[in-house]
Amino acid sequence: MEFDLHKLTKRPSFPFETIAVGLSFSPRMDLLLTEAKKIADACSSKLVLIHVGEKTKEKQKSLEDILFRNNIEERKVKIIWSEGDVVDMILKLCKLNIVDLLILGALERENIIKFYLGSIARTISRKAKCSVLLLTQAPSVQKLKQRMIVNAGADHPKTVPSINTALYFAKHMGVKEVSMVHEVHSPALAMAMAESSSAPEVTKIKKEYTEEESTKLHSLIAKCDTGNIKINEKVIKGKPGYAIRQYAETKKADLLVINSPDMHLTFFDRIFTHDIEYILADLPCNLLIVHSRV
Repeated sequence: MEFDLHKLTKRPSFPFETIAVGLSFSPRMDLLLTEAKKIADACSSKLVLIHVGEKTKEKQKSLEDILFRNNIEERKVKIIWSEGDVVDMILKLCKLNIVDLLILGALERENIIKFYLGSIARTISRKAKCSVLLLTQAPSVQKLKQRMIVNAGADHPKTVPSINTALYFAKHMGVKEVSMVHEVHSPALAMAMAESSSAPEVTKIKKEYTEEESTKLHSLIAKCDTGNIKINEKVIKGKPGYAIRQYAETKKADLLVINSPDMHLTFFDRIFTHDIEYILADLPCNLLIVHSRV
């Protein structure tokens, strides 16, 4: 069945009207569905459960038991059993069902982490026509009220829609405070500092540059609907992707939110490590990749 991509073109990245969950039948699938239900309930979303693999009586019974334990009425969710290539089928089924958010388990110390954090996760993250939430921990909805970080530094048309999507998610999850972080990486700045003859000059250059970037970040956030959420603004220096990963890890963040990568990579993107690859290679926490569909 061919899908009309016009149904997704310019479709807003929020609200999350339909949320899909990729099921792997790992030992902690129960926790994944617990988290998915909380998010779906908070956002008043329809829930679609997708399993790519053989449908067996054991799997069907296991899913029924998990749905029962989580008070999920089977008649109120759409369950899809499919076979074929995992990436192709998940992407196709998300398109066919107009999914706004796809939740995948990336649970620690289990086979699924190798499954979804390898080429499958990266391919889905690059090609999905919806946002993707990678869960690395046990249910953390309550923790989100404490430590949520949004990478707001990208000078890109996606950034404002991406921030607004993150704020929409934060509001529905009861988050009261969000850190907006601006990554800056400037070889020109490093060169200017290296050519400076004194420590005071270096300090002055650093201060002026940081103030300029802070102003950019503040102006960017002013374009977004922050509502009653307290916003903490922070400028960090370092290689994009790597710097935000280190920052989230240091701050013990529960959720990191980033833009989806561009679909068309340049020649240099294919040679050198892309920013999202630093994050996917070693997730610091739960990760929301916002596909803003601009």
